[in-house]
Amino acid sequence: MKYLYLIGVFSLISFSSIAQSKDFKSVTAAVEKLRKAMIDGDRSSLESCASDSLSYGHSGGMVENKAEFVEHIASGKSDFVTIELSEQTISVKQNTAVVRHTLNATTNDGGKPGTVKIKVLLVFEKEKGQWKLLARQAVKLP
Repeated sequence: MKYLYLIGVFSLISFSSIAQSKDFKSVTAAVEKLRKAMIDGDRSSLESCASDSLSYGHSGGMVENKAEFVEHIASGKSDFVTIELSEQTISVKQNTAVVRHTLNATTNDGGKPGTVKIKVLLVFEKEKGQWKLLARQAVKLP
């Protein structure tokens, strides 16, 4: 009986690890999809990455909803030429994922070349089996 109990416990731990690993990979893919959509400026890709309840905070203090976020990038007002992510961590708990990373980018906002280096916090929520960006907040780095 003791052995059956141990087998049951190890099975649950193993199943939990597999599920977490699958979610980790799915969240990683969602972050990459968002990164690519921001570079491409593709309206439909941006819309599919974001929750309808999106709260998107910029490092300068501006906060946008989903429509404003999508329009800002799709219109070219905010033009990311490159985006490189580093120091990324992902924590998944049930249907919520917290992602932190450093974002280094080259930009061409309004035809004016620039660079951005910020720390970013992303919160994803699983909606109908898909990870959607629910919230984002950035802070400037020196």
